[in-house]
Amino acid sequence: MTKLTDRFGREHDYLRISVTDRCNLRCLYCMPEEGMEFAPSSDLLSYGQIVEVVKAGAELGISKLRITGGEPLVRPGLDGLVRRLAAIPGIRDISLTTNGVLLADQAEALRDAGVNRVNISLDTLDPSRFKFIARRGDLKRVMAGIEASARVGFGPIKLNCVLLKGVNEDEIADFLRMAYEQPLHVRFIEYMPIGHADDNWKAHYLPLSHVLEIAQEQRLEVERIEDMLGNGPSEDYQIRGGKGSFGLIHPISDNFCKNCNRLRLTADGNIKPCLYWVDELSVKSALGNPTALRELYLRAMDIKPLNHEMAAKLLDENLSHEPTARRMSQIGG
Repeated sequence: MTKLTDRFGREHDYLRISVTDRCNLRCLYCMPEEGMEFAPSSDLLSYGQIVEVVKAGAELGISKLRITGGEPLVRPGLDGLVRRLAAIPGIRDISLTTNGVLLADQAEALRDAGVNRVNISLDTLDPSRFKFIARRGDLKRVMAGIEASARVGFGPIKLNCVLLKGVNEDEIADFLRMAYEQPLHVRFIEYMPIGHADDNWKAHYLPLSHVLEIAQEQRLEVERIEDMLGNGPSEDYQIRGGKGSFGLIHPISDNFCKNCNRLRLTADGNIKPCLYWVDELSVKSALGNPTALRELYLRAMDIKPLNHEMAAKLLDENLSHEPTARRMSQIGG
């Protein structure tokens, strides 16, 4: 079987699938405050078309999937899609990234359909600050989603916390305490300039070395761990005696591209080799033709760059290529 190997020898077995660009929150690092113009439903891939694209990828070695958005749980019938994806030969792991607001009501159906693991966005433990960051929604519903995830047996349960300077860095110790006291896996993520690289991004950017400094101030004994289940670039740590763990995902301060094994399928039908750059390959003209779909995957390998250059953007240096103008919600997290 032909493998999805790029020009730099990286083998790709992981596809992140955005099912919608819509979201029930308006998080300040993901969307502008005024909101966005969402793609009409007619522009989005149908579930049948998504299955078709995944089947072609599975024939080339794609075995791990992550369902994303926007907020994937706002699209009706998601468990039906998961069930169809889980039935594709070669697919052995399906995970979900969600803001958690709708998760409590859907967790059991998604687990039964074939979702193994969940990542839940949680940038603050303070209800009023949640309103500031997300601009809408209710923290209680997210916490209910976390509880439901544990109840139905998702594992591990990862909490994604985007650190924002001047906004939530004073909660790092609280999140570390959560990772110590509960069997949860907190992942601190650097704020990325996806679709924007304005002064506001630079003002809120915080390198994740700060997390380890806080751990030291709290006199926590931490040690690196290497066996955390998942597909991402997280640098993971255990707090001695703790029930959970925490991880650092730092695309800016510590480029993680050398081990990249992922492609993205946008909700409107584009294979995206790299989150940061503008390059996309439309699948729509290849639908109904498995050979053409496989050729698109191979083409994505040919054009995938060695790395992104987000750190250069932070320093106002020239970039070698054109960054995407799409926001994170339009690409898929």
